[in-house]
Amino acid sequence: MLNIDKQIRYWISNADSDIETAEILIKNKKYLHGLFWCHLTIEKAIKAHVTKTTKEIPPRSHDLLFLLKKAKLELLAEQVEFMGLLMPFQLEGRYPDYNPEIPSIEMVDTIFSQTKKLLECLKMKL
Repeated sequence: MLNIDKQIRYWISNADSDIETAEILIKNKKYLHGLFWCHLTIEKAIKAHVTKTTKEIPPRSHDLLFLLKKAKLELLAEQVEFMGLLMPFQLEGRYPDYNPEIPSIEMVDTIFSQTKKLLECLKMKL
């Protein structure tokens, strides 16, 4: 039998670690890599909710909006819109032929800040 609480702790612990990694990368001007880890942060936090809702291990998907539906989470429209903004950055770390434009440092800082806020929101909803 799946230990739901243990799985939720696993996903949130990893999300917490990933946001720290994102911060280190961004501080070291590895912006695309840092944004990739921002995406991972939110992906794992949502997977904690999927586990809580479905009582199963989440699907091996990186699509935040798909996972959000599986989790049956209600978020603000701007939070959902932000997830759409994060989606292109998950590709950078997985597909070598995908070369997105590097956002301005101001945009990177905004995305990082919004990721931290959304992570806290998702943790509070658990």
